[in-house]
Amino acid sequence: MHPLYRTLLADARFHELLLAFDRDLAAAARAAGCARCGGVVHSARFRRKPRGGPGGLGEEYAQRFSFCCSVDLCRSRKTPPSFRFLGRKAWLGAVVVLVAAMRQEATATRQLTELFGVSRRTVRRWRTWWGSAFAASPFWKLAAAAFMPPVDRSRLPASLLERFAGDAAARLVALLRFILPISGGAAMHAA
Repeated sequence: MHPLYRTLLADARFHELLLAFDRDLAAAARAAGCARCGGVVHSARFRRKPRGGPGGLGEEYAQRFSFCCSVDLCRSRKTPPSFRFLGRKAWLGAVVVLVAAMRQEATATRQLTELFGVSRRTVRRWRTWWGSAFAASPFWKLAAAAFMPPVDRSRLPASLLERFAGDAAARLVALLRFILPISGGAAMHAA
């Protein structure tokens, strides 16, 4: 893993930035109201146990923003996309992206285990997910058309991360923004 990314994942300010982005997405979802009946939605956050972040992020960081319709006969749930969480994965989305993007080097794998406690088996599972489930998803089939030349599917997510401009933080945020539709809630099911 590039040293800048390792530093970035350990930087509480970077994670606070992702939380601020999620707050903005939650505010927009709340303002839009219930998609089913148009009713007012109320906060229905739920606790996650995210792995891979630095210590001291606070209780709010471990909560997934979600809403529930206030209309008695509707009560539908609305969970906006997230920069912090990638579906139901226990690990933070940024960790899943960057760890899976690493090339398979014994030294790098050892460093990951020491730094985050990620097992080799978990890293293999993430790489398999990027190369098969993600690459075969309807979201990626449509989104891949935006890249020319095509993104190297066998090197996902590294080949995708390389397509975004800027420093390490800007690239990672751009990739997380790009995959928002698969980050959970109704957006994930629609993708």
